[in-house]
Amino acid sequence: MSLSARPIHALAAGCLLLAFTPAPGDDLRGFTAESAKAEREWETKFRAIPSPDSLRSYMRLLSARPHHVGSPYDKANAEWILAKFKSFGLDAQIETFDVLFPTPKERVVELVAPTRFVARLQEPAVAGDPTSSQQAEQLPTYNAYSVDGDVTAPLVYVNYGVPADYERLERLGISVKGAIVIARYFGSWRGIKPKVAAEHGAIGCIIYSDPRDDGYVRGDVYPQGPWRPKDGVQRGSVMDMPLYPGDPLTPGVGATKEAKRLALGDAATITKIPVLPISYGDAQPLLAALGGPAAPEQWRGGLGITYHVGPGPARVHLKVKSDWSLKTLYDVIARIPGAAAPDEWVIRGNHHDAWVNGAEDPISGLAPLLEEARAYGQLLKQGWKPRRTIIYAAWDGEEPALLGSTEWVEAHADELAAKAVAYLNSDTNGRGFLDIAGSHTLEQFINDVAKDIEDPETKLSVWKRVQLRTIADATSADARQEARNRADLRIDALGSGSDFTPFLQHVGIATLNLGYGGEDGGGIYHSIYDDFKWYTSFDDTSFVYGRALAQTVGTAVMRLAGAELVPYQFGGFAETVGRYAKEVEKLLKDKQDDVRERNLQLDEGVFSATADPRQTSVPPAREELPPYLNFAPLDNAVAALTRAAERYDQAFSKAQANGGAALAKADLTALNAALRQSERVLTTAAGLPRRPWYRHEIYAPGFYTGYGVKTLPGVREAIEQKHWKEGDEQIAVVAHALEAETDVIGRAAGQLEKVAP
Repeated sequence: MSLSARPIHALAAGCLLLAFTPAPGDDLRGFTAESAKAEREWETKFRAIPSPDSLRSYMRLLSARPHHVGSPYDKANAEWILAKFKSFGLDAQIETFDVLFPTPKERVVELVAPTRFVARLQEPAVAGDPTSSQQAEQLPTYNAYSVDGDVTAPLVYVNYGVPADYERLERLGISVKGAIVIARYFGSWRGIKPKVAAEHGAIGCIIYSDPRDDGYVRGDVYPQGPWRPKDGVQRGSVMDMPLYPGDPLTPGVGATKEAKRLALGDAATITKIPVLPISYGDAQPLLAALGGPAAPEQWRGGLGITYHVGPGPARVHLKVKSDWSLKTLYDVIARIPGAAAPDEWVIRGNHHDAWVNGAEDPISGLAPLLEEARAYGQLLKQGWKPRRTIIYAAWDGEEPALLGSTEWVEAHADELAAKAVAYLNSDTNGRGFLDIAGSHTLEQFINDVAKDIEDPETKLSVWKRVQLRTIADATSADARQEARNRADLRIDALGSGSDFTPFLQHVGIATLNLGYGGEDGGGIYHSIYDDFKWYTSFDDTSFVYGRALAQTVGTAVMRLAGAELVPYQFGGFAETVGRYAKEVEKLLKDKQDDVRERNLQLDEGVFSATADPRQTSVPPAREELPPYLNFAPLDNAVAALTRAAERYDQAFSKAQANGGAALAKADLTALNAALRQSERVLTTAAGLPRRPWYRHEIYAPGFYTGYGVKTLPGVREAIEQKHWKEGDEQIAVVAHALEAETDVIGRAAGQLEKVAP
């Protein structure tokens, strides 16, 4: 995952002289005053330890060679990380899993008509970049989990290749049935593009990086600048992960040697058509050979050609053949046992595998994790003892399909369901602003942490810097006012795209995903140019934001592991779910209004499918008006949840008053056990329609977005996909989950009220 570049606005720049002031010393949520004082002293010691020099040395070593799944350096890195954990004084081991990971044997993309052109399908080394020349060890440019295939067909340009683009093609009277489509990256996760193409009858898919999105239109290209050069290619998985992530052959169970595996032909997440990625250097001759209508204005990229849609006269030959053998994963797991509650776990993870050298993705996130572990080792020697067990994980196989984290979670699902308090994830890290997404029960908690971390450049708190940016970027007066006055900055919901997915959306563990960025734009994602040379030239060149990430996540882990009472907060969660409920109700109303308007235009003989009257267009058929859905169960459940959240927050405030004396009288074991269920009960055993692996009823990756989140996914996607009966059914399912949440919160409030009446 990565963050888009954003400049520091004048509002923020004008406030840089504000002094950074840490939060008061006795206000830590879930701590007594006495334990809060000790916690803050340990946190201060912790934040002084992470070193930019250490981060630089970790990245230099771990990104020195290509280290994809199954490579010698991937295993060597895992063993080095294991040795590091042990040298820090932590108990550590490697857990292995055997997973399906295809690697390419044959790749062909060639234009066979009206002229002939053979795509290079290779990234050239760059002078002055020593690791870009390690071609013998580099994975070729390809899309993992593409089915084997050898097809020749007319070419059709489909823009980003998302469902709305095919609706536009239909209005233009263009079919992709029997064709090979060419789609540009962005607009959705890459695996959606072949999925939707196959649903519309295409027999092959090519994905390319357009310079408007990811090349010279954005800025100077590598090595002169950070953006993707003309022969740069984005590797990546095209597995249908919205069905389930992890090993395709062992859905729902850990891929141990003894696991029962599906036959390859029964693996639902393998693509239905062959797919390959190409550079914009290779894409230009293909696109230039297309005829047919000119592409709609929004579809036109940055290449110096007229973009046409096709089909014809361009015909393309596409061939993919892979080695479909199993590879071994190496998850490195370290533990710090809890002194008072060893069976309550706080888990922290970042992956260590990469598509090639992977300095930015993932080593920029893994190096801070290692510094956090090193700092904990020093604190342990000084007498620090976390209340709860802390587990640190360097995952393998994230890039292909969240393999290492998913298999570990599936193998330990029962333990995690009983013991896990929270999972904290990072992936990539860069220069700029703190980006936070996750469970809204942790929104207040992570806001409080962010107020205690100093931004290395502005010397504001990282929270204040984000607040100033949010105010400056606000698109309405209401949003600006909220950013100024709301006690907590809103955090985003999580879809997918990193190792948090199995924790949050399969088991139901409160989760946060954290990283810095926004001033680190570049176009080397999943290419051979994502290496130490690029990172130290164009990203967090002094590694001060790597140190900030270690300070941020490490502080959050310590605080979660040290609090007497798990510091969830439910008022913000209830308010956020209420917003989601209003959104799905508005979504239905907007669909009804749109259908009424289109049908009225058809009745009156008014139709404009395209702004370009020269293009052939086909008027849409008259649509049936979407029915009304019964949102009453959802509205009633949100109202009850809100009341329960208010009750809990009031009881919590009383329990924490007077130095938290009432907490000492509470049965913390029972109370924390109840609170750990607050995320679990938001999952259902049946899971989401057509994808039961995803069990969370509040957050899920979209069926047609891949990484992008869908909140209240069962309801939202039923409306989007016009499954009206299912919409009513899913409203009841979500309402039931919220009722279970209300019950958990109410029982926890009752326990607090007994000790703090």
